[in-house]
Amino acid sequence: MFQKSAFQKHIDEKVEDNRRLVEADPHRLDYHLMPPAGLLNDPNGLIYHQGVYHVFFQWNPFETAHGKKAWGHYVSADLINWTLEPAALIPDAWYDKNGCYSGSAVMHDGRMHLFYTGNVKDEGDRRSTYQCLAVSEDGVDFEKKGPVLHLPDGYTPHFRDPKVWKEGDRWLMILGAQNMHGKGEAVLASSNDLTDWEFIGPIAGSGMNGLPDFGYMWECPDLFTLDSKDILIVCPQGLEAEGDDYPNLFQAGYFVGDFDSVTNTYMHGDFVELDRGFDFYAPQTFTDDDGRRILIGWMGMTDDQEQDQPTIRNNWIHALTIPRTLEMRDGVLVQQPVAELRQLRGKRKHYSQLALEKDVVFREVAAPSSEILLEFNRPVDGRFEMEIRNDLKISYMDGRFTVQRKTFDGASSEQRTFALDTLSGLQIFLDRSSVEIFINGGEAVATSRYFPAENDDAVEIRGHMHFDLSLWELEGSAIDMF
Repeated sequence: MFQKSAFQKHIDEKVEDNRRLVEADPHRLDYHLMPPAGLLNDPNGLIYHQGVYHVFFQWNPFETAHGKKAWGHYVSADLINWTLEPAALIPDAWYDKNGCYSGSAVMHDGRMHLFYTGNVKDEGDRRSTYQCLAVSEDGVDFEKKGPVLHLPDGYTPHFRDPKVWKEGDRWLMILGAQNMHGKGEAVLASSNDLTDWEFIGPIAGSGMNGLPDFGYMWECPDLFTLDSKDILIVCPQGLEAEGDDYPNLFQAGYFVGDFDSVTNTYMHGDFVELDRGFDFYAPQTFTDDDGRRILIGWMGMTDDQEQDQPTIRNNWIHALTIPRTLEMRDGVLVQQPVAELRQLRGKRKHYSQLALEKDVVFREVAAPSSEILLEFNRPVDGRFEMEIRNDLKISYMDGRFTVQRKTFDGASSEQRTFALDTLSGLQIFLDRSSVEIFINGGEAVATSRYFPAENDDAVEIRGHMHFDLSLWELEGSAIDMF
């Protein structure tokens, strides 16, 4: 067991000092991972090993701002009950003194290897960046090994977020990068031993594979095979809104293509957004022993509303999404809640063969943490509207799906709209101040934070439709942060 550092003791003190504020906050989530204090953002190092799920995350424990990041660490045996471990990485070395930025985890020779980006700034705020390694025998205490890949020629210091996996008899690392022309790319490096890395070059980016200029920086790349297709998830920064597309400050999406590990080339199709809500970024995937490809994302967004969230007054901000399994369906990456979440289902209200006509309103009460399942007996051919807790509105009409919420400062409302050929079903996960909407079995998803009044649990449905409705109160998870 490693000796607890002064930095970790400082974290422990901050967490304990914040306990009462956190426990009294009505916006704390019941079954999502959150910081016990400070700011959480990207999920990192997602891995399953010897019956334990490890979720690391970007964490500034000392303030609700994007500052000097450590790696927080949750573990679970069932994706339901979680325990916060000591911080896995802290920014205390010359090569990561301004932040241990995002990365990934792999197992090799019985040891867990974390790869991450060390962020360094000098007195003039000029950035340096290093791809670093830390190793653990027990998956809890990590020994830093230092930089294993330095910044290659042709790239700015915006070069980060290593995702590592084994391809045949060698290891590959994909990173997000900005080239010297100010264009975003996903680039590769390779290694035979996880220590000595050779830079290969870009496999996707602006101007490649028929892609036009596509952002000034690509973050958090993840390349994996699913149903015989090679999927590249990436987060381009700098995309301008185009109609319904790219409305958030930064985007998260995927390409479907074919990766050739001999020539190190990747041919792909169009970019598709992973989530059509307000708050989704920096997703990462991993596999478990059942072979499931599981995704977790950051349920947040770096934008001008961030500091208007009411949890700021209680010294915490942001959360991670629920875990989602991935599959390909007719060329579309489909996301579905992991089956383990059914264990949270408590009391159920069920209505069969409900019929609504014009001016008829169906009303029910949903607990702040609930699962709502709507199954339409035939696709909606008129207008569907659903209002949740007098804050969030969902609607569908004329082939367009809309999610609307109040702005965090309460001054107005805002919406996200996208084309949807048909609406056949909705599965909605509410958790006090979050909503994750899975549309048509997960063919589309919309994830958002929202902050309704504490005493308003009403759900209203209007429109012309026939449907079955199940509503469960969700209970039974445990997230041990103290």
